[in-house]
Amino acid sequence: MPEGKIVKALSGFYYVFHDRKMIQCRGRGVFRKNKVTPLVGDEVVFQAENEQEGYILEIKERKNELVRPPIANVDQAILVFSAVEPDFSTVLLDRFLVLVEFNHIEPIICITKMDLLTLEQQKVIHQYAQEYKKAGYQVILTSSENETGMEQLYPLLENRISVFAGQSGVGKSSLVNALRPDLSLKTNNISSHLGRGKHTTRHVELIEVGNGLLADTPGFSSLEFTNIEAEDLNNCFPELAMQSESCKFRGCLHLKEPKCAVKSAVEAGEIPSYRYEHYLEFLTEIKERKPRY
Repeated sequence: MPEGKIVKALSGFYYVFHDRKMIQCRGRGVFRKNKVTPLVGDEVVFQAENEQEGYILEIKERKNELVRPPIANVDQAILVFSAVEPDFSTVLLDRFLVLVEFNHIEPIICITKMDLLTLEQQKVIHQYAQEYKKAGYQVILTSSENETGMEQLYPLLENRISVFAGQSGVGKSSLVNALRPDLSLKTNNISSHLGRGKHTTRHVELIEVGNGLLADTPGFSSLEFTNIEAEDLNNCFPELAMQSESCKFRGCLHLKEPKCAVKSAVEAGEIPSYRYEHYLEFLTEIKERKPRY
């Protein structure tokens, strides 16, 4: 039986890429019965009725999956945040980073709209960029207006499945258009009344960029830490995870425990205080979460 990759899902059809052709497939009833939904990014076994139509018979094991956006086998998430309009938010970025780290997906931080900044604002964003780099993240500063930063972003997409994620109105579709001008994806300006972009991306689809595949997704519509436990959170902050190896107690949550290496590093300025504050904020949220039955 032939195998391929689902590159688009729309209205109950799954478009499977195989042998440089696109086959429109339906899922077998057994998937519905077992409450399994084929996802974009899935490697599947299918049976072709003819050159255009077929049925998905089997979904290969996934290395990861996201619920919102619904996509599987992602190598990296490019977290797109604007420097202004809307303003850069470290707490929202850290929330995205935690979700991506928890799903074992490599994050890349991409800050857009650098061309709109004053010199003073540029200094602030460059400082943040340095702090996130020190924490172990790749950071790219871009402007899709003059294509600044594209030469750094393009090679990172080679031979990988990447997702773009971030707030509405930060320029995700503009970035994709800069990478693939032939697509002419629809973009919307930010609503001045709401201060947020209108939703322009309606379904998940993998598009070819060079030798890689990129999903221009509607972004994370849920940013809740539904499946993350208190003891998982430390590992979603790389610089905290590294320092915590020197904590006196194993499983230290970096709250009131004595001889906590993380708190010492924050006090010494080795870890930015806002990163630690966000960790505490998220930890409280996880601990106060209502149990699900």
